[in-house]
Amino acid sequence: MKPFSNISSKFIRKFSGTKKMEKVKVFLVDDHAILMDGVRSLLNNTEEYEVVSTASTAEDALKYLQRQAVDILISDYSLPGMDGLGLVKVMQRIKPEVKILIMSMHDEAHLVKEILKEGIKGYLLKKDSQKELIAALDQIRAGRTYLSNEINTLLIQNLQNPDEGKLLTEREREILKLIAKEYTNKDIAEELFISERTVETHRKNIFRKTKTNSLVGLIKFAYANNLV
Repeated sequence: MKPFSNISSKFIRKFSGTKKMEKVKVFLVDDHAILMDGVRSLLNNTEEYEVVSTASTAEDALKYLQRQAVDILISDYSLPGMDGLGLVKVMQRIKPEVKILIMSMHDEAHLVKEILKEGIKGYLLKKDSQKELIAALDQIRAGRTYLSNEINTLLIQNLQNPDEGKLLTEREREILKLIAKEYTNKDIAEELFISERTVETHRKNIFRKTKTNSLVGLIKFAYANNLV
């Protein structure tokens, strides 16, 4: 009988070695470079996740995602051009297997509910901690849905004080009134002490909710429905 020491090193490596776990492929979409670099650095320093690529617009993201396979897509809601909701709708049509996590500054209940209806797997706020981002990804990877504590609280409060009966939220009505006065996005942002990006997101939502595609059509709709 051959002594144990004569067993080939190849045989020993085959049965004693541990198989390296394949990392979850993550794709990031955000036009804020500093935030995106921070998330990429965080995830690439984990054993479970790796950021395979990034994009600053939904259009550029789709060009990549149509050709390459990823496991999880992390996207902002507010993007130049097509917004996060539009990106989610396209992805659910062409790549339904990709799990989507929205990470946004927007904490309006109607926006969260609208995008949750499209089948996303998670919603975080950009002010949430790095620990919560990892927790969200862990839950999504396991096949569950994850909402941050603040988003959960927001949705519960909205159930107690629903705004479903209103076509537009109070903030959207404020913005619509200023649009009717021919205020620019910059003017509206200064008047309401919010960012131009936030104004643009609200403007897109107003057009979508009122099913109008021009300023003239929007103003006619607003006056016809006593929205201004």
